[in-house]
Amino acid sequence: MVESALFFAAGIWTVQQFPQLPGGWHWLVSVCVLVGILLRLKYRKAAIFLFGMLWAIVYASNALSNRLLVDLESKIIPIEGRVTGLPRQSDRRVRFNLTDIQGPEGTPKKLRLSWYNPKREIKAGQYWSFSVKLKRPHGNLNPGGFDFERWLLSEGIGATGYVRDRPTPVMVSDKTSFFDISTWRQQLSDRLNNAGASSDTIGIIKALAIGERQQLSSAQWNIFRNTGTVHLIAISGLHIGLISGLMYLTILKFWARTGVLRWSPHYVGALAALFIAAFYAGLAGFSVPTQRALIMLAAVMLSVIWQRNVSLSKTLALALFAVLAMDPLAILSPGFWLSFLAVIFIAFIAGGRLQKTNRWLAALKIHWAMAFALAPVLLFFFQQTSLIAPLANLIAVPVVSFLVVPILLPSMFLLGTIPGLAEPLLLLVDTILKGLLWFLAELADWPFATVSYPQPTLIAVAFFVLGVFMLLMPRGLTGRWLGYLMLCPLFFPSLDRPEDGEVKLTLLDVGQGLATVVQTAKHVLVFDTGIRFDSGSDSGTSVLLPFLRYQGIDRVDKLIISHGDNDHIGGAATLLRGIRTDAVLSSVPEQIDHISADFCRTGQSWSWDGVSFVMLAPGETAGFRSNNDNSCVLKVIAEQGSILLTGDIEKNAEAWLIENYASDLLADILIVPHHGSKTSSTLSFLQAVSPSYALIPSGYKNRFGFPHQEVIKRLDNLNINWFDTGRHGALTVTTTKHTLKLEAQRLARRRYWHAAP
Repeated sequence: MVESALFFAAGIWTVQQFPQLPGGWHWLVSVCVLVGILLRLKYRKAAIFLFGMLWAIVYASNALSNRLLVDLESKIIPIEGRVTGLPRQSDRRVRFNLTDIQGPEGTPKKLRLSWYNPKREIKAGQYWSFSVKLKRPHGNLNPGGFDFERWLLSEGIGATGYVRDRPTPVMVSDKTSFFDISTWRQQLSDRLNNAGASSDTIGIIKALAIGERQQLSSAQWNIFRNTGTVHLIAISGLHIGLISGLMYLTILKFWARTGVLRWSPHYVGALAALFIAAFYAGLAGFSVPTQRALIMLAAVMLSVIWQRNVSLSKTLALALFAVLAMDPLAILSPGFWLSFLAVIFIAFIAGGRLQKTNRWLAALKIHWAMAFALAPVLLFFFQQTSLIAPLANLIAVPVVSFLVVPILLPSMFLLGTIPGLAEPLLLLVDTILKGLLWFLAELADWPFATVSYPQPTLIAVAFFVLGVFMLLMPRGLTGRWLGYLMLCPLFFPSLDRPEDGEVKLTLLDVGQGLATVVQTAKHVLVFDTGIRFDSGSDSGTSVLLPFLRYQGIDRVDKLIISHGDNDHIGGAATLLRGIRTDAVLSSVPEQIDHISADFCRTGQSWSWDGVSFVMLAPGETAGFRSNNDNSCVLKVIAEQGSILLTGDIEKNAEAWLIENYASDLLADILIVPHHGSKTSSTLSFLQAVSPSYALIPSGYKNRFGFPHQEVIKRLDNLNINWFDTGRHGALTVTTTKHTLKLEAQRLARRRYWHAAP
């Protein structure tokens, strides 16, 4: 059974690497026939592998069919639907999911909508009539970045968009079903706001009680991230497993004393464990991770209920089958790998290796061994791990799992029935969490609390995990020492760095904004940092820092902010907090909190590793009133190519550059000015630069209509190859000693769920 589960998983994983799914009915018939032939010939494993592929393709095809019809994209359409899940409120916007959709044919079953400056409060369970403008699933696509399109697919969301104020949105009904989980979660959230918990802990309480994390502050996120305890502030498999385990053991211990011996304590304990797990998962709105945890738990408890003496390996194999049958995309989730590997390691370490060890010492050994073994998995998915996580979790896991959560669960029941009785329990939780936060904050301030690392290869991660297994084998076992060798590949990552005289430029996909990273052999320059959103998040957090970690970069030699517009300076503060930055140049240095911030000026130049950098603008005598025209303009000159970075300059600054630097403008790569607006990229400027490639930093279907069709027409007429981050994702240009290479993320790394360029 174990081998069958692994071959099934391998078939599903293979499909997730497809750039597009096979079309037509003939492939389905062919694969079914082939599976039948293989089973007939007793090639059972190959048949199971193909069946895994077949199931993944059928599942994915069905999910993709729920996407918005192309003809409806960017059009204003009337719809009605019910708000599900807890709406997320920020200063100017509320974001929510809408289901039970009534709309034109081709409208998806589930939408993710934003409503700016709403006139009424949106709550779960309400039924609304809206006029909306929708887009097909599309997200920023960057190396090492979050894959938003994959997330939308896994959540069953077929389109995103926003609510229009005209015609006025109408709440059709606020009547909800007693069995509507979203309504119960909304009521609990509202009552928690008035339950007496402090503002320091209310966000954590909501995260642990109802799976709602929007009230966590950025400072708290940093504490949990730096101490490796982020997993504790979600209703995850860890909490569900521990709570159900506590329930099972409690029933097992006390059931016999009731005198009701007709039912086995194991039977009653297993049912009670499943009930409490389902209740807790329901509080989280049955999110995908909690569904996965429930399936794994059900596989264990059903073997208890059926009184089958099933080995742990077979139980895990059954759970693997069930999880991937429910959601094949789960195989790409960090939680999937961390959950299964954690259970396997605990069983492996505890099974036959710790019998003679003190119970507390045994638990400590398991804890540290697991932290060590799972570190490469965390590095693969996040390129960051916490060195103090073992110590932080040693205290935080028991406090949260054995104190906070067991108190919160009855509190939620009382809050929904007798609120007055819940308040003392919640105040107790508030006190415990304040103490835990203080402890974690002290740890987070330790130097080298976290370490960033370039993404290791899958082979290096696999070798490391297998090496840990070997080192946990009994001493004296032949070949055990090979485990040390298997750890080594992780510590020698393959870094894609330029050589002397070469340069690598990555124009990141930050939506409607600009963020660029320029790398030489030993130096890094960041040119602009993208946008900051009303919600408080920014491109520094979501794109720049993850990319730098993915590349193994822990220091920026120079940051250049071309000008003060939000879509260029928005991520600067986050970047400066998140990574060592030696120098800053900008046309608005007074807006940047850095000790060495200075003006960018014409004539500034420097050389790194055989690559020259020359600042062409702004000129002190130009006298532009426009912030855009005062943008820093930088030229990068390598042995086999040059790049011109232009910020948001418009036609006046372009004319000034032609007049003063006509001979210096010639470049192989042009970062198109002002996102491709019609007030920039004049014909004379494009002719002066004469690039082979024009790279346009713009957002997908942005409200400004960038890049403008006039600019595209000029580029086409001049036979200039152009790429747009909104269409092609992040764009990477690499100059070598022999050639110039350009790679578009959406072309080179495309998966079947990604929108086609």
